[in-house]
Amino acid sequence: MADADTKQVRGRYRKVEVRTWGDEKFRALTPMQPSGQGLWLFLITGPHTGPIPGLFRAGRAAMAEELGWEVEAFDEAFREVFRQGMAKADFKARVVWIPNAIKHNRPESPNVVRSWAAEFDLIPECALKWEALEALRASVYAVGESFAKAFDEAFGKASGKPSPKAMPNQEQEQEQEQEQEEQQSSLRSDSQSPPESAPDDEDLLGRGGNVHQHPADRVTSLVLAAYHDLLPSCQQVAVLNPKRRRRIQLADKLARQVCKAQGWVYDGEAFWRAYFAQCAQDPWLRGDVANPRNPRWKQNLDVLLAEDRFAEIMDRAVARMGAAA
Repeated sequence: MADADTKQVRGRYRKVEVRTWGDEKFRALTPMQPSGQGLWLFLITGPHTGPIPGLFRAGRAAMAEELGWEVEAFDEAFREVFRQGMAKADFKARVVWIPNAIKHNRPESPNVVRSWAAEFDLIPECALKWEALEALRASVYAVGESFAKAFDEAFGKASGKPSPKAMPNQEQEQEQEQEQEEQQSSLRSDSQSPPESAPDDEDLLGRGGNVHQHPADRVTSLVLAAYHDLLPSCQQVAVLNPKRRRRIQLADKLARQVCKAQGWVYDGEAFWRAYFAQCAQDPWLRGDVANPRNPRWKQNLDVLLAEDRFAEIMDRAVARMGAAA
């Protein structure tokens, strides 16, 4: 029986040397063109991988350079992998998580599990890191009691409190962002300064940029006008509730800080048109790519202003503004 099992394992799995990617002869071969399949092979076998199955620290620019791809091509390939649920990333923290990697790289002994702790400490702090930890916990527990005990010794027992998730599917991502904003709204309501926008009730807005709102909320008007004008394929904003208004205000505040650091006089209209013009350069961001998991889903303002994504797009928008100046 043991021999049969061994033959089955040998027939289903192959080991790939991590150093292959740095081998002189391998690198002399025709370079791999940007693609989802090519990126997937690189993610699970590349030099960035470590002892913890599927969890590692790596930046998108560094991986793109390793592959010899443009960053934009890397991003498109990663979107393919992400949409299939094969990988997640928090590129602001430079953390990547391959959920199913442990299924093909189970720890060989409890001591291997214990050794993960030192490597885990080197992973930057972010929600994705803790999501990965709980997923690893469940997988290790399934291997056996001695493995579960080793995991608890290395990382402590589960708190029973669900961990936040980074870069899940689009619907989950928006739910997480809404939870964060509820906390921010709570802090705002406790402060003595009144909110910038008027009523607590939801303000109904017209479509296509015909915005009817409090006169003082000029920032929101600029954002929505640029969004509707430059990204007509995205979901139109029909309701401006306190959560969405707060999201816009936080993004605009960060934009002001960046422009100030560049030594520019902040021009809200110019910035937001540059921002959404940058989004329009990407088929997925501009709403031309459907979500295969949910055909009814459309790209929307909440996703485009999510904290990590906003910072990344803003960098490019600021560079665009600088080139035009």
